Amino acid sequence: MSILIFFIVLFVLILVHELGHFLAAKKFGIKVDEFGIGFPPKLFGYRPKGSETEYTFNWLPIGGFVKIFGEDPNQENTEGPERERSFVHKPKWQQAVVLVAGVTFNVLMAWVLLVSLFLVGMPTAVSPDELDTVRDPKLLVMNVLPDSPAERAGMGASNEIVAVIGSDGIEPDTLTPEAIANFVSPRADEPITFMLRDSGEMRNVIVTPSAGLIEDEPERAAIGINMSLAGIMRLPVHEAVWKGTTMTADLLSAVAVGLYGFFTDAFTGQADFTQVAGPVGIVGMVGEASSLGLAYLLTFTAFISLNLAVINMLPFPALDGGRLVFVAIEAITGRMIKPAIANGLNFIGFALLIILMIAVTYNDILRLL
Repeated sequence: MSILIFFIVLFVLILVHELGHFLAAKKFGIKVDEFGIGFPPKLFGYRPKGSETEYTFNWLPIGGFVKIFGEDPNQENTEGPERERSFVHKPKWQQAVVLVAGVTFNVLMAWVLLVSLFLVGMPTAVSPDELDTVRDPKLLVMNVLPDSPAERAGMGASNEIVAVIGSDGIEPDTLTPEAIANFVSPRADEPITFMLRDSGEMRNVIVTPSAGLIEDEPERAAIGINMSLAGIMRLPVHEAVWKGTTMTADLLSAVAVGLYGFFTDAFTGQADFTQVAGPVGIVGMVGEASSLGLAYLLTFTAFISLNLAVINMLPFPALDGGRLVFVAIEAITGRMIKPAIANGLNFIGFALLIILMIAVTYNDILRLL
């Protein structure tokens, strides 16, 4: 089920991205040869009467694509009879708008999802004093330290803690992060039972706290998890729009800063690739989010949409950001980059992206073993 949900999320996000390119190209009179749903091989196609665009349905349901006339320059679209409707012969500002339209639609989709969720109910982290402002409060495991007592016992991110019972039958007064941390602290080497809700199923795990997990307090016993209280917050329209807008901006900034830091570390050989998730890792995250409810899944979808927007704007060949750099160079020099050079760089960029994806996927699989 997680794989199916992942493909649906990916399909929608890529389709929205390509729809942005498609509508912008049409707006400026650029010829669009094909709007594909899924990836080839083609299942069937449909060309409305009088339309120049063929709408195709393809066998691989992992998104979609737009074939814009002239986006990959060749003799036909640079010198042929329809060259005036070619992407490369349009004003540079129009080319830039077409290239940016895809990521713009991804940002807009995230904004619409977040605003809508604040209207109907947004999963929100709260403090114990704010529990009365949300409904359906839960204590969630946010992450688990590698090789910690919690990981060895089978606890995982997004598990909901329903109850905690010591070996003496005593339970903490309340289920808050602070109360459980204080409950665990004096119980080094004492088995504690955690009742968890995991993907809708109830299960018990027995965890034995140990010292040395908390860097600032090495003598304090812990099990190696970070916890957070979360509930569903519902806002009136004006507050939902404002909150959704600020959250979109904050998340977009956080993603951009995070990627900048990762690539800076990668350049110096200090990048931690265990913090990067590929398709296999994202399948697991989608499964965890969906197990908590539709609101959590849609929040995660908005986050992934913003990630796609930022990644696509990286100034790397084959990505929208790389193509935008080519447009900027042509605008500054007043000359079109030779098609063989542009297409060659885009091919190399695409190949490197595929290699990176394979490496990240391999790392995902190793984490599962």
